[in-house]
Amino acid sequence: MQSNAIFWPVIVQVVLSLAMYLVMSARRIAAVKAGQAKPRDFAIPRDPEMSATAARNVSNQFELPVLFYVACLAFHQVGIVDFAALVLAWLFVAARLAHAWVHVTSNIVILRRRVFIVGYLVVALLWLWFALRLALFG
Repeated sequence: MQSNAIFWPVIVQVVLSLAMYLVMSARRIAAVKAGQAKPRDFAIPRDPEMSATAARNVSNQFELPVLFYVACLAFHQVGIVDFAALVLAWLFVAARLAHAWVHVTSNIVILRRRVFIVGYLVVALLWLWFALRLALFG
């Protein structure tokens, strides 16, 4: 198995994080242009709802995904990247993409929570798989 393949889902997660900065910035500029906010209003909690959801999502990209990044680097460093690790990595990124989409569109909290839990469980499984692979083959 090509161990560098573990970096493709990492790259997608990084692109998501960078894209969310663009969404947040665009929404903040739009809020100022529409007269809904003044530039000084972006100190939460005065941030208008549409830009606040994007800002919170940017923060989200540096919470749970940190565990994902470290797991992927650990798999690569130890040299135990396998098909299961790649599937889990891609599932995590898919869950994060879905979470970001819900967060910055409908922001239906129950749906957002469910998608978050999927990502949480997947990253937990990724770490469990790493521990097992490390114990057995590392």
